[in-house]
Amino acid sequence: MKFFVDANLPFKLAKRLRELGFDVIHTENLPNKERTSDKEIRQVSIEQNRVVITKDSDFLDSHIIQGIPNMLIFVTTGNIANRDLLNIIEKYFETMIKLLEIYDLIEINNDEIIGHEK
Repeated sequence: MKFFVDANLPFKLAKRLRELGFDVIHTENLPNKERTSDKEIRQVSIEQNRVVITKDSDFLDSHIIQGIPNMLIFVTTGNIANRDLLNIIEKYFETMIKLLEIYDLIEINNDEIIGHEK
């Protein structure tokens, strides 16, 4: 499974996913870094079959309306410390991977992880 971590999430998340053995791109890895456009992120996610991880509701809208990106992890924790966000994702990581086998939209909030049907 391959991931694309959006600029609104910490680079440490991409680093941690790599440590777990996954192929991960963060916007910091691209030439335009945090200025990488949503359009470019969508394009890379489709071309490279990557699950986009983001807090940006524009990706939620395009996923629901156009099916782009193909798979999305939408983080709805609000503004929390990066350490707390990483702890939440670590807590739900195994469940998240299992849910991605069934659902193409996963939501992670402060208290739970939810798989959404299209």
